Amino acid sequence: MNLILMGLPGAGKGTQAEKINEKYNIPHISTGDMFRLAIKEGTDLGKKAKEYMDQGELVPDEVTIGIVRERLNKDDCKNGFLLDGFPRTINQAEALQDLLQDMNETIDYVLHVDVPEEKLVERLTGRRICPTCGATYHVVYNPPKEDGICDKDGSQLIQRDDDKADTVKKRLSVNIEQTKPLLDFYEDKGYLVTVDGNQDIDQVFRDIQSKIEK
Repeated sequence: MNLILMGLPGAGKGTQAEKINEKYNIPHISTGDMFRLAIKEGTDLGKKAKEYMDQGELVPDEVTIGIVRERLNKDDCKNGFLLDGFPRTINQAEALQDLLQDMNETIDYVLHVDVPEEKLVERLTGRRICPTCGATYHVVYNPPKEDGICDKDGSQLIQRDDDKADTVKKRLSVNIEQTKPLLDFYEDKGYLVTVDGNQDIDQVFRDIQSKIEK
């Protein structure tokens, strides 16, 4: 089964990716992991990607697509794959279609974990971090035993700048703008499956299962 996973920051994609990987035994392939592997293996494309990344530049589509091709040709993708963080643009989506056609493969489903924006703001702004040990908490979903204090080492918890309301709203707005054309693209092709991500984690996964095992 060949899947693409989509969802805004805070939608719980990472958790669902783990469950899909475990249940269907297909690798969870994130863009970052793909780049790191290509760089570690020292492939020509990995070296090219590293040059751009070292300069703080975006890796061009042709290099990214080449790295995706290398990754999807590995043995662990024989039974399928779960792509996360790619494609990000219509150009990349079209290039992926061409690449899969060359491999005599196709996308089975594009899973969209949908959570209302206000809920995502609540999830992301509620995160608190221990500056000493790195433990992560959430004021609503995973609070420390004592308000504002790390359970493990007693340090004062902090809220990262990235998790402050204004930054979170801006980040979500940019992401919504980027993902809408992609969701429309895949809906037009009949691949899009949307699940309600504003539920218990296990229920979200049950919904995913029922939709992809029809």
